[in-house]
Amino acid sequence: MEKFAFVLHPLSLEDMQMVSPFVRYVPDFLLEYMLKKKKPFEVSHITGVKSAYAEAEGWFVGCPLTAKQMMELPEEFVIDRIVETGKVAEELGAKILGLGAFTSIVGDAGITIAERLNIAVTSGNSYTVATALEGTREAARLMGKDLRNAEVAIIGASGSIGSACARILSREVRHINLVARRIGPLEELAQELNGHDVATFSVSSDVKKSLHKADVVIAVTSAVDFIIDPSDLKSGAVVCDVARPRNVSRNVSALRNDVLVIEGGVIHVPGNVDFRFNFGFPPHTCFACMAETMILALEGRYENFTLGRNLDPAQIDTISELAAKHGFTLAGFRNFEHAVTPEMIEKIKGNVKR
Repeated sequence: MEKFAFVLHPLSLEDMQMVSPFVRYVPDFLLEYMLKKKKPFEVSHITGVKSAYAEAEGWFVGCPLTAKQMMELPEEFVIDRIVETGKVAEELGAKILGLGAFTSIVGDAGITIAERLNIAVTSGNSYTVATALEGTREAARLMGKDLRNAEVAIIGASGSIGSACARILSREVRHINLVARRIGPLEELAQELNGHDVATFSVSSDVKKSLHKADVVIAVTSAVDFIIDPSDLKSGAVVCDVARPRNVSRNVSALRNDVLVIEGGVIHVPGNVDFRFNFGFPPHTCFACMAETMILALEGRYENFTLGRNLDPAQIDTISELAAKHGFTLAGFRNFEHAVTPEMIEKIKGNVKR
């Protein structure tokens, strides 16, 4: 039996209110103080992960800091807390640890954490990129768009996931607009990629302007608040929101019936998996970053796999091949905890025409 663990943490104080109704009566400042003092802990025991080649069990382990706290508290304190969470995984018997949400962003994106633990560590970002692009390609096809000729915007292109998306899409898309707050890293990335594959590149720090002209949007920033509002998007746009917390406001789905928004990386897990914890997904499905940890465990590859801010396209291809081998597949489309059905997509297409 192979063994893995994955780090969960509350993205916001509202997440804590979902776990316990009592929390809503606690002032925010006091709740943040309590989370800062709370020690990491075992959340649940995961069973039933089984492919044609191997079987695995695992654990969700909790790091009790919100995304906001991870960005604002001293980096050393946050890394210490994540390492403590990893030690809980070690004690449970896990041989590889997946870093969830902001635990994969802090500091040097997992490198220091891996150095301080006695088990392998991965951020899950390689499979996140692979499945986000797979979902984007399929969503564009269903919306009747030729991705090769579409105006593609990558919001958060200076980050590890965004830059990896740019590198892979450069093989198949004619123009990509790289968008982030700082222009410098974008210009370096564009200069590196221009002329090597099919794509040409432009760069921008103006998110709103870039969104207005984009046919396809991949949103992967580490912002703690929404950055994409209903008025920002072009009619008929396809948006793949890979970020956690989400980059796309819930109001987009409520007010724009002429755009398709999907969440990146919703994966069907082989076997009869039971997570024993509700993180908002249907049974037998999970985030791609979680799936990467399971895939590596099933394969017996207890090694530091995806770490740091530079993702290797070859590594992304490798995890995609291993996922196919063990039976992990894209589990359709979802948007704010709801399935996106073919009927819904047809309605969106009809609204665009009108």
